[in-house]
Amino acid sequence: MHASRWRIDLWIVVGATLSCYAISSAWELNELIARSLARFEVWQADEVPLSITFFACGLAWYAWRRRREIQAQLALRQRAEQRISDLLVRNRELAQQLISRQESDRLELARELHDELGQLCTAVRIETACLRGCRADDREGILAAAERADSAALGMYESVRAMLRRLRPANLDSLGLEAALQALCNSWAERTAGTCAFRVEGVARAMSDSVDITVYRVAQEALTNVARHAAASQVQVTLSCLVDTEVSLTIQDNGRGMNSAEATGGLGLLGATERAAAVGGQLQLLSVPGRGTTLALRVPLPSSRQSLEVDAASAAPALVEALR
Repeated sequence: MHASRWRIDLWIVVGATLSCYAISSAWELNELIARSLARFEVWQADEVPLSITFFACGLAWYAWRRRREIQAQLALRQRAEQRISDLLVRNRELAQQLISRQESDRLELARELHDELGQLCTAVRIETACLRGCRADDREGILAAAERADSAALGMYESVRAMLRRLRPANLDSLGLEAALQALCNSWAERTAGTCAFRVEGVARAMSDSVDITVYRVAQEALTNVARHAAASQVQVTLSCLVDTEVSLTIQDNGRGMNSAEATGGLGLLGATERAAAVGGQLQLLSVPGRGTTLALRVPLPSSRQSLEVDAASAAPALVEALR
């Protein structure tokens, strides 16, 4: 309806123009106007009709140009709306994938709790039952049952520690970011029998806990992907710290690389991207099949003044508790 409206308006203008021409020809309006304006020749009033005609043509050209601009803007808007619609669909799919990943992790954790801790708890209960059933003079039986119970309790403790490390990196709290990354590289080298070099560039300063967690988790996910998919023998992890500007993490391997479809389809990379975006950072992945992969994380840091204010605010509750 709206697309043909301008054609109807154009035909109305053409019809009105032809009607005006017919009436002017019948009544000889041009000659009448010329005779009427002849006495005003001193003011060149007889040039007004031509000027008005030229002005009308200029308005028609102006309207035509504005119409083309509006059409271009409408096309851009339609493409933007389509892009937004596609992004909404993509975000919905990613959200569903993340929920599935979380449920999978919870299921795996629940299975480990049931299989490992459940068995160890059962072993402890068996040994305590054995202790209750031992005679008072059976010292060897009591010591053996106590030793087995102690071994089961130690295994339970190690299992709990392993699960806690998955939920929260203990090295990050006790050693700091640099030492935690170094320990992560050493652990990767021990598991894969490869070489994982860690290097620090610049002067590191205290960062927020969220930034430390993000950098550590991105490095952990990247090394896990390298071990699973890259078939790499050498990995270079570089932590660059620019004072009051940004912190960047680069993980580069000499593996087989990947194509663009593989680079965008993994949930691990998706989670790392979401982590980076949560702290205002950016995650970039460069990979060429057969030439390795480079993952770069860049996180802007607040000014030193803001950092001091944040540190002071976070340290205030601990100081009040210490004074009590």
